[in-house]
Amino acid sequence: MTSAISFESTRKTAEVEGLTFAYHEAGEGEPLIMLHGSGPGVSAWSNFQHNLPFFAKQFRTIMPDLPGFGGTDLPQLDEVYPIAAARWIARLMDHLNIESAVFVGNSMGGAVAAELAALYPERVRRMALMGSGGLSVGIFQAEPSEGFLRLFEFLEDPVRERMIAWIKTMVYDKNLITDELVDERMRNATAAGVLDRTRAIFGSMFDPKRRETYTPLWTRAATIATHTLLLWGRDDRMLPYDQAHFANRWLPEVELHTFAHCGHWVQVERKTDFERVVLEFLTREAPAPHTP
Repeated sequence: MTSAISFESTRKTAEVEGLTFAYHEAGEGEPLIMLHGSGPGVSAWSNFQHNLPFFAKQFRTIMPDLPGFGGTDLPQLDEVYPIAAARWIARLMDHLNIESAVFVGNSMGGAVAAELAALYPERVRRMALMGSGGLSVGIFQAEPSEGFLRLFEFLEDPVRERMIAWIKTMVYDKNLITDELVDERMRNATAAGVLDRTRAIFGSMFDPKRRETYTPLWTRAATIATHTLLLWGRDDRMLPYDQAHFANRWLPEVELHTFAHCGHWVQVERKTDFERVVLEFLTREAPAPHTP
């Protein structure tokens, strides 16, 4: 029953080719995999705990901690993180006997879902991506964004004040920044080994040697035929709203939904609207293939 959903009642682990995966699962029906972002102290539960009861009414909803985050181990990274993580999500799907699924991806999780759709298009039926990385590139805003600057400052000096400064770039409504939220993120971000794993993840994405052999996802956007819903907060300071328009222009099967008075955490600040829009997109009848 969705009324009984809690961290403990939904928490599971799996050994997947030598990697310990932690994830939450609730509900029955078509598989829905929800992939979280990459901020300090993040996990599947911290990103989507309040959305899980809603989606579990309709789907077999699975929220994995991505490799290196939460309770999931970090494997050796021999390629940029979003591709490596996408391959591990495919392996987790195999372990759970999931041939294909619909996806929700937030920020880094959006990039991972999109890389998965590029690698194994038959495994991603549809994807709803919120403030997604990977497919988006800055058009007018400075790089790195204010949100990334605050994130990197925290990784250099992980103190409470810098955590608060980073969280402020995540939301439009500052009333959402509670002591409880800051305490939880600080506790998770500074747990043993977490900072080293987070630095290794971002290091893989900015390593010049790896980037020499990596074709950026946004340059491949036109090849990703998966039906995609982009959701973006107009006041996003992590992956600013102008980035939405690149993906919206080049993805072949795409629609864009914008939320005013909303930052990077659409699923938090516009919870009810987010759930309504995503559910409608994921469950409506598939359109006929487009023919130019």
